[in-house]
Parts: sequence; C-alpha cells; structure tokens
Amino acid sequence: MEEVKDMPNPLLQNNDLFSEKLFEKMVTLCPALNGLELFEFRYCLENITPKPGWQSVELKSKDEIEQMVNSAAFYSGIQLKPKLDNRPTMDPQILSLLRMLFVGLTTGDYPTDWVEKHFTFDPRGFYFIHRSEYYTENIIAHLGGKPFLAFERLQNDLQNLPAVGYKDFKKANEEVDEAFIRIVHSLVEKMGTPILIAIAGQTAAGKTEIVERLQQAFQSTGKSISGLEIDHFLTDRDYREAHGIDSLGQEALHFEMLTRALEDLRAGRAAMTPQYDFISATSSHALDGKLKPGRDTMRIEPADIIFMEGNFPFLLPEIAALTGIKVMYITDDAVRLKRKWRRDMDFRKKYELYYFLNRYFREQFLMAEQVYKPQMELCELVVDTSRVEIWATPGIQPLLTVTSNEN
Repeated sequence: MEEVKDMPNPLLQNNDLFSEKLFEKMVTLCPALNGLELFEFRYCLENITPKPGWQSVELKSKDEIEQMVNSAAFYSGIQLKPKLDNRPTMDPQILSLLRMLFVGLTTGDYPTDWVEKHFTFDPRGFYFIHRSEYYTENIIAHLGGKPFLAFERLQNDLQNLPAVGYKDFKKANEEVDEAFIRIVHSLVEKMGTPILIAIAGQTAAGKTEIVERLQQAFQSTGKSISGLEIDHFLTDRDYREAHGIDSLGQEALHFEMLTRALEDLRAGRAAMTPQYDFISATSSHALDGKLKPGRDTMRIEPADIIFMEGNFPFLLPEIAALTGIKVMYITDDAVRLKRKWRRDMDFRKKYELYYFLNRYFREQFLMAEQVYKPQMELCELVVDTSRVEIWATPGIQPLLTVTSNEN
C-alpha cells in the first residue's frame, strides 16, 4: 500500500492560499468553473470547510480511495436524508471524500490526472462523483469487441455548462440518434411484427425522448404503436418493504400477469394489466391477482410495435426472452447529472437539495452494478450517446443495413 505524505503543508494553514491553489487545479478539472471568480469559488467552499481547518483532513492513499469507491458497501452506507443541527446536509462519507480530494489536489498527493480518471466534478452540487465504468470485458465480448458505429463526440461541448436542457442534449446526440432510428427501422422490417422493443437506460439518459422519436418515426410509416410500463405491475410498496423485497426482482411484481400480457401482445391480442397508483404506492390488484374493490385494470391495445421503456425492462431473463429487440440507451453519469439539475431541480423542483445530491451519488454506482451492466450483457444493441457509439452483438449485425465503421 502506498504511503501518503504526513508532512505539514503551509497551504493548509491559510484558507486564502489553500483556496487559490485549489481553484487553479479545479478549473482544469471542471471547465464550467472557468465562469467563476476566485471570490465566488471561496463562497462555495464555505459550507464544506472543516471547522478545525483543512489541516485536520486525513488523507487516504490513492489505492484505499479506489477500493472504497468501487465497493457496493460504501454506497449502500450513504444516507439519503442526514441532518446536522436539525438541518438537511450532505452525507458525511460524501463530504469526507470531497474534502480529501480537495486537500490531495492542493498538496499534490492526488495528481490531477488520477482524480480526473476516477471522478467527475459537479459544479452546481459542488461535489465529486465516481466515474462508473460500464464496459467490462464480458460486455465488450458480448457486443462483438468493438463499436459497430462511432461518431464525433459532440457531448464534449456540454462540459462548460452547469446544467443541460434537452435542446442542447438532443443537438449533441443528433447523429447517433438518427443512426439508431434507422437501425431499429431496418430490424423491424426484417424481424416482422408484432414485435416488442425494450429500451433500458439510466435515469436522465434520454430514453423517454428517444422512444417518443421512434414512435413518431414508425407512425409516419403507417405502423401502429402501443406501450407497456413494467412499473404498473409492481405490488403494494408497504408489502414489499415489510417483506424486504427488492423492487428490481420478480417477487416485487405481479409477474404472471406481466408475462401473460407480453405473450398476448406478441400474439396480436389486447392485454389487460394492473394499474399502479404512484401517489399511494398501491396496486389495483391483490397478491393473488384479483382486482381490488373500486380499482380498475388497464387495456393495452395490440399493435405492430409495442415499446417497453424504463430502468430495467429486460433485467429478468424471463422477460428478456419475450422481447424482440433489447436496447441499452446510456449516457455518461456526469452528463445525466447535469440533465437532472435542469429537469428535476430547475423545472420540476422535485427534490430537496441534499437529498438530490446524496441520492445521485449513491444510486449511480449501485444501479450500474445491479441493473445496467447485467442488461448490457443481455441486449442486442447499446447506444452510448457520450461515447457516441452504437454497439451491436455479432448475432444481430447481419440484420443491420447500416454500414459498420472499420475501426
């Protein structure tokens, strides 16, 4: 294990010198901070400066930090709603990591390139999040070893923005999105209808918008469109919480009703599904599948193309087997966070600030490990708008009319 220097550093004794040196390092790591003056940067530091001073921060070695931020146990321990002096605050573990990275950058114990490799800085939340790595050796092998198509990385222009609206996001992704729409068209023509298309992706990756664009594209060709949401098959939340049931598993769902609905739609028949009340967190159906008094079912009409979109539409193997085309539509965690600032905080005003920050820090790693990577090992297509690449499995590549890149 590498040793961390333990010599006193005069930079840590003087807050003005510390903030000036740190600011020099941070503007290279986070271009969006170039819009700040030094005194504004110092305002941002006020809430996170330790009361005993920066010299009180004990650094972990780089190896220790890497091990920590790649451990599910670390993220599971993140508190979503901690309080200090009866006020909401940042989770202590997140704050401790932030302080270590700031001190290590200032003293030189943590090189800038090492910090940039493992972390990305959110200028509005003023904290670091760990960079999730989505492409494991198994996933790359499953997807044929290299991207099927690759384009110019226009999302790099979003680095200078503190928050990202859909207009800028759509413009940056235009080329890869148009290629993806053409690919799906070609697959549907070759595979026939009715067909179930499942599009999975992280929160704020843009999957809802791309599904809407696909629907419009197919409707313009005369194809009928329908949609199904897995969330409507959830059982009552109180029951799940009382029995320790993970919302991602089969036990959390009216699973037989879900599989029957998918089978009906694939056969060209209408499907009757439960309705989940997202306010009361209750299902229209009891655990035995019977309709509760005063509640209604939903009717999903048969169609040429049935879209199923969400965080985990084909995480369960039984559902994956019923799906005609499985797609992962993903975006870099830092870009998603900028989208969530604009969508969920600026527009929807959906969350309390520290809950928003703590939850994103916690969930981006856990969801990658438990939900997104497993689906990348099952899907036929990965559309990565940050890397601006489309990956296709060797089994589906012969069905694609779009010419692949020669990498």
